[in-house]
Amino acid sequence: MSMADRIKTKLTERFHPLLLEVIDDSHRHHGHAGWQEGGETHFRVRIATRDFDGLSRVAQHRAVMSELDDELKERVHALNIEVIPADKA
Repeated sequence: MSMADRIKTKLTERFHPLLLEVIDDSHRHHGHAGWQEGGETHFRVRIATRDFDGLSRVAQHRAVMSELDDELKERVHALNIEVIPADKA
């Protein structure tokens, strides 16, 4: 399973998002810190979920980072998180 699929599966199971996009941006970081041959090191996540209603932006990001802790320790060097309000999804 690709890293993007792993991220998508974990976030879907945990947050039941109304919208979820996982974009592998590794190709844009070739030669930069954390980049590895084969990519799957730099990701952008766009997510909308009711689970984040009432949480601060920091708490939302911490929840995503906590859920992806294994992936961040294993291979993912950078994670850009964009939380979209559930009522705008």
